[in-house]
Amino acid sequence: MADALAEIPDREWFKASEVCEIASVQPYVLRSWELEFPTLGVARAAGGSRTYRRSDVERVLRIKQLVFVEGLTLAGARRRIDGDEGPDAGGDLPPVVDGETRQKLDAVKRDLRALLAMLDGGPGRAAQTAWPPPSQPTLLEIADGAAGNGKKPAAKKRPPRSA
Repeated sequence: MADALAEIPDREWFKASEVCEIASVQPYVLRSWELEFPTLGVARAAGGSRTYRRSDVERVLRIKQLVFVEGLTLAGARRRIDGDEGPDAGGDLPPVVDGETRQKLDAVKRDLRALLAMLDGGPGRAAQTAWPPPSQPTLLEIADGAAGNGKKPAAKKRPPRSA
């Protein structure tokens, strides 16, 4: 926890090597954090070395605290930092799935279980669990437009071949 109280020199700009020294992290770690936190660090010029503001150094120390001490992933640390800085930090979250969506998911789950039972049942059991259920038309019936009238699709006539 000593890193949270790390001594940051009283300057406005820092080089990457100085940030690594202050935070006690390797340069590759700092680079990987830049990928997850795109606003971290400021490019000087095309091809120039990256520089960091004092607020960036404080943010690096916060990331280190969240990742190494609290055990969060980088994505979790980003969510925590965004939540700390966001206007609705601690607000109510909307429900993940509403009732209608839950019903649809349950129907899909039932159909997948029926399909799995048909596949696992072997040849003797396949006749008992015909797919799709009898109340639903097959894809072939839907494609031929014969769904719902109880008739088999008419055989299509082929045009005569020319020699």
